[in-house]
Amino acid sequence: MRSFLVFALLFPLCSQAQVLTNSTNLDIEKTWFQEPNGYTFPVAVYVPDGDAPDEGFPVCVLLHGFGGQGFGMVNDFSNLLDCHILLGPTGYENSWNIVNEPSDAPDVEMISELIENVQQYENVNPDRVRLLGISNGSAMCNRLFIENKNEGIDAICAIVSQLSEGQFHNDGFYYPDGETSDDLPYNGYTQESTPLSSRKYLGIFNVNDMTIPYDGGLFMGINFLPAQEAVFRVAQSQGYTGAQLSGSGEDIGGNVFEYSYLSGQVVHLRGFANHGFNEVHREYIDAFFNDCEDLSNINEMNRETGYHVFPNPFKDKAMVRSTERGGFSYEVFSTSGEQLLRGISEDKELDFSALKPGVYFLRIENRLQKIVKF
Repeated sequence: MRSFLVFALLFPLCSQAQVLTNSTNLDIEKTWFQEPNGYTFPVAVYVPDGDAPDEGFPVCVLLHGFGGQGFGMVNDFSNLLDCHILLGPTGYENSWNIVNEPSDAPDVEMISELIENVQQYENVNPDRVRLLGISNGSAMCNRLFIENKNEGIDAICAIVSQLSEGQFHNDGFYYPDGETSDDLPYNGYTQESTPLSSRKYLGIFNVNDMTIPYDGGLFMGINFLPAQEAVFRVAQSQGYTGAQLSGSGEDIGGNVFEYSYLSGQVVHLRGFANHGFNEVHREYIDAFFNDCEDLSNINEMNRETGYHVFPNPFKDKAMVRSTERGGFSYEVFSTSGEQLLRGISEDKELDFSALKPGVYFLRIENRLQKIVKF
């Protein structure tokens, strides 16, 4: 009798594996003092066409700015992160609970539950979950970076809202365990937390941002750290032990300058895009998140014809695996078609250290492949 009962309990669990689709309902209901009868957070879902790679699609949770909505974020990023499953939750009153927003909802709990739910689907890679937020959504990304301990979240992109003094003070990271207000010390962020040290982090902040002060200061009762210091503190949490990077940064084009820690694990892009981001930023985001090689039709063509480039994305060097003997000629082009490199290789290793982070096309004896440098 006991064996039968155990079998009956385990059988439904084994049958729960499902495929996530564009019509899957991921909406989450929560109750708190503003909504004592319960409130349902709508979640927009985008799933790429075609078969998932063997390990499943990577996932990016997109967090809108104040007044935005999840559907709009999914629509905006579906072309850029086209090999990701995209999830666009909409916050209560179109905002996220930071300080002085209309929402006092349990947003960290809700988003954490959303991620845990989606990790159960068989076409999802549970170890490749990313967060990307803009403005108010960027601040929520920083809350999740500090508070969420899900090891499947491997990369975070915070756009135009860096860490606040509440989130980092007294040489530590903090979160609120109750009320938040500009009348409270550190806005109520009084509980210390140690972020996981296994995550990539990209912070995009602009010198001419008239909303969130790049050099630090007050906005809506929140005292922000200087942007460069904020990313430095993130780098320290990931194991960086050196001094804060100074100077103007590396010019990567488009009036965008890069400060890179830990070989690109933690990066700050200093730009001049007001309270937003430009095409250079978009290409960098694509490179920072992109590990969807197996989904590329171009790559499928190259596998059939005997060439395969790995790893992709890469840092400085990549290898060419070939079923054909001997050396080969190669050319590298920008996405606009400009030839950047050319040469002949005999040892199958290509040195791309001269390239800036971005998306490129590699032609090997007339076989074309999309490659990404992070």
